[in-house]
Formats: sequence, structure tokens, C-alpha cells
Amino acid sequence: MDFKFLFDFLTELSLNNNKEWFDANRPRYETIKKSMLALATQLIAEISTFDSTIQNIDPKSCVFRINRDVRFSKDKSPYKTNLGIYIAKGGKKSVFGGYYLHLSPNDAFLATGLWMPMPPQLKAIRQEIDYNFATFDKIMKANNCNLYLSSEIDQKVSGMPKGYDKSNPAAEYLKYKSFVLLQKLKSDDFYDDFFLNKITHKFKEFKPFLDFINHAVEE
Repeated sequence: MDFKFLFDFLTELSLNNNKEWFDANRPRYETIKKSMLALATQLIAEISTFDSTIQNIDPKSCVFRINRDVRFSKDKSPYKTNLGIYIAKGGKKSVFGGYYLHLSPNDAFLATGLWMPMPPQLKAIRQEIDYNFATFDKIMKANNCNLYLSSEIDQKVSGMPKGYDKSNPAAEYLKYKSFVLLQKLKSDDFYDDFFLNKITHKFKEFKPFLDFINHAVEE
């Protein structure tokens, strides 16, 4: 994939976020769209070697649209200035956690987990952490996973969730509203011949965390 082509397009789009500019540059976007589908296909193939739950996922169900939903937003800019791929059991609209690649000129990252789950799934994850904290704590300590649980994305409630006491050994984890391990990507990463191998290796490293989250959701 030509990441320079993609990032140049997104940079220009951020300065010209309007339909007229986008229509004039639509051929560039169509090229990028095909590349995103190809990248999603590659990622599915690589991740499937260690996670069989996503083997038959349609790449088209994993790539996010560039159009923004502006119905309830004060910002009426019609287009996102980033692109993303989310590979999860059941597709990107499922309740399960998965593997995410966020592409942006200044804020690229990969992530594994479940962002802002709905109340039933959030309740189930908190309950699983409470019941099996020794297992969860072991997962978090392995490979320094605590370093990747980013407060920038995983916002916390200020107090304890209903039904839990602040003396609970898992108290700080129970406050999270999202459960995501995140690894920032540097610009040099995208021009490395082993880019795909490196990010799938990190996804594999994060898989025990994802398995824990998805087991809770599936119960």
C-alpha cells in the first residue's frame, strides 16, 4: 500500500473538507479505497493464522466509510480525516472486540479490544474482571500490557460502578468504560518492509486480552 499517497490525500482533505474538493479528487480516493480493501484482506489472512474466529470475515465489512455522520454533531464537516480497519468476529458492527488499525497523518495507531461497549456488554466485562481478576491481572502484567491501556481512549468513570466497592482489587480496571490496548505508530513504521508482520505480531501479543474480553461478552 502506498501510505504516502494516502497520508497526502488525508492531509489535503483536512484543509479542504468539503464536497466540491472531494468530488474533484474522487479518483484519488477510489484508489485508496481499493488499497484499504486489499490491506484488510491481508490483515485478515495474517490474523487468521492465530485467531480462527475472523477467518471468513468479508473485508468490505471491516473498512470504515470516510463519510461522517453529522446528524448529531456540531461539526458538519462531511468527511473523516482518518481511515480505519476493524476486524472482529461478526464484522465491525458486532458486539465483539477486535483488531483495529487507525490511519492518520499525525495520529496513527493499532488497537485491540472493545471501545465503548453497550451497557450489557460493559456490565459483562466488568463482572468477568471481578470474578476472574487473577487471570485478568496476569494478562495485563504479561508483555507490559498496562503500558498500552491508554486513558486517552479508555475513559474512566470518576467513582466506582454500581455494585462494586472501592476496596475491590480490580477497582481501577472496573472504572473503565472501554477496554482497549493501544500501540502508537510512527511515520517510519509505514515505510518498513516488515510493516504488516510487525503490526500482526503486536495483535497476536494482545490476543489473550481480547480473548478475555470476548469471553465475557459471549457468556
